[in-house]
Amino acid sequence: MTTLINTGLVLLDADLGADTTSVIRHLAELVAKTGRASEVAGLFADALAREQKTATGVPGGIAIPHCRSEAVLEPTLAMARLAPAVDFGAKDGPADIVFFIAAPAGADNAHLKLLSKLARSLIKKDFTAALRAAKTPVEIVALVEDALTDKPKPAAATATSSTQAAPSRQQRLVAVTACPTGIAHTYMAADSLVLAAQEVGVDLQVETQGSGAVTPLDPAVIAAADAVVFAVDVDVRGKERFAGKPLVSSPVKRGIDEPAKMIQEALAAAENPNAHRVPHFGAEEAADQRAAASGESLGSKIKKVLLTGVSYMIPFVAGGGLLIALGFLLGGFQITDFADKILTSNSLANLPVDIPAQAMGPLGAYLGAVAFKIGSLSMAFLVPALAGYIAFGIADRPGIAPGFTAGAIAVFMGAGFLGGLVGGILAGLAAYWIGSWKVPRWLRGLMPVVIIPLLGSIIASGAMLLFLGAPIAALTVGLNSWLTGMSGASAVVLGIILGLMMCFDLGGPVNKVAYAFAVAGLGAGSIANQAPWEIMATVMAAGMVPPLAMALATVIDKKRFSLAERENGKAAWLLGASFISEGAIPFAAADPLRVIPAAMLGGAATGAMTMAFHVTSQAPHGGFFVFFAIGNLAMFALSIVVGTVIAAFAVVALKRWVVRKPIDTLAPQQLVAQNS
Repeated sequence: MTTLINTGLVLLDADLGADTTSVIRHLAELVAKTGRASEVAGLFADALAREQKTATGVPGGIAIPHCRSEAVLEPTLAMARLAPAVDFGAKDGPADIVFFIAAPAGADNAHLKLLSKLARSLIKKDFTAALRAAKTPVEIVALVEDALTDKPKPAAATATSSTQAAPSRQQRLVAVTACPTGIAHTYMAADSLVLAAQEVGVDLQVETQGSGAVTPLDPAVIAAADAVVFAVDVDVRGKERFAGKPLVSSPVKRGIDEPAKMIQEALAAAENPNAHRVPHFGAEEAADQRAAASGESLGSKIKKVLLTGVSYMIPFVAGGGLLIALGFLLGGFQITDFADKILTSNSLANLPVDIPAQAMGPLGAYLGAVAFKIGSLSMAFLVPALAGYIAFGIADRPGIAPGFTAGAIAVFMGAGFLGGLVGGILAGLAAYWIGSWKVPRWLRGLMPVVIIPLLGSIIASGAMLLFLGAPIAALTVGLNSWLTGMSGASAVVLGIILGLMMCFDLGGPVNKVAYAFAVAGLGAGSIANQAPWEIMATVMAAGMVPPLAMALATVIDKKRFSLAERENGKAAWLLGASFISEGAIPFAAADPLRVIPAAMLGGAATGAMTMAFHVTSQAPHGGFFVFFAIGNLAMFALSIVVGTVIAAFAVVALKRWVVRKPIDTLAPQQLVAQNS
């Protein structure tokens, strides 16, 4: 087993700066200096990104910044005893003991167990007291190695917390802990909850869903539990096992900071018949219940549901659209008129003779027909998939069948994208309502597989057929005719609007609305009516601008960006070229009031140019990598270059002349506060 720590990785009574960014940078440099990381920049960027998600300070003056990184060559612990202490976000004040846990991206379970064991030791007061009293790095290394080799105590988090004979009516709880990295907080929260339960005589068993192997709780233990505690920052795996149990849920860090309060809340929930419970139908309802408990707004819930539908729809569109574009490349634009005939009359052994004029020969025509047909059938799922997964976002799995059915009805009625939105919402609400009925136990098993799909489909699809489909279809036809009929100055205005929308929230709801509008009309494009293809090209080109602009800005004026941002800038070149707008999110998160307006300015310029020069795209995704599907490729590239340059110089100018505080001096907690 590789030694996780040595004296070269220990700093005692060191001044590593006044904020978390400085401390993490120094520790990353220490790991790289000892040959355990290939580069400082990548390790620092990954660790800082993890710190910005959730502060790693824990009670007792301890901090455990940690990450998985491709830059790490072997699992490593670096330790610093700070003087002065630095605030890592713990409620009880700054940390003077910092353990930096650096794990390779593919660390094995054995090493992950050791790293998690070290994290668990940090909640033990005798261990931290010994760390503060140590005089030399040799003593620190010995203390850590002793902690890693100790045999697990009987009260480990995956076993019962009670070491005494259980009273006849001893209260029982189960818990799940999980954090994004799955190395430290997962296990510290588990042990903190177990210790808190021991103090009040409660039997608690915890399932730690960390990076290593997970040992599921015994179903009998779950069945006997009075309530469930989720201390998690990610979705709980196998949540349906806890269905019907009273639920207390919070971020994983609260399991470390306030374990006793969470235990008391769980005990109170067990006695409260109106307490929130783990739903019977899966993750989305549980998320909604947690949101309600934390005061999430109705608007946020609606946004989450709609984005669920769009995110599940996009793979159908992306794959189908690219195949259609490939079909045009191989079989020519007239393949739409020949595809069905070729596929029913010909094969690879019997290539067609009657082929489109632009086809790449008989073989190209046949393969083009295959690609076009597969793509067309995939694109046909656009509206049903949107509606189905909007309903899924509201009612979980029982909503899928009514949602898909309502979406298919929307297609039949000609209601299109708007019909899918309305049908999906109706189906989801119907399924959710029916699922809330109190029914006899013998009927419960039929509810999700028969009763809810049947009645939900009747309600949602019936409403679409009888009342809503025709008006929505008329509205859709009118809207599409107006938008696709734009030309000249009005088309440029549309391009500006779409460009602004694509750059406003970088993959968020406004961006997704613009993108969904473009792909919904993509199938209606043709040689005679290229407006839908122009809209698609505009959306794709504008969406490429933000990451490309941020990448260029880090080259133009490096000192205006932190080390982590400069590293992100290198990746943003490829992300932007691939039409992944989210590549600019790290920059926007750190400095939204400068980055987003600059990106919107560049996106608006690109959108105006692509519409003005009638650039087209028959592919819904891919950026420069689907060059074969782009019409007027030179102007497509020029429009993106112009928008990128405008946005890059705009953000540099804003950072240079509209600056309150240099970004390198901002701690992660300040960055998070700046965004909230």
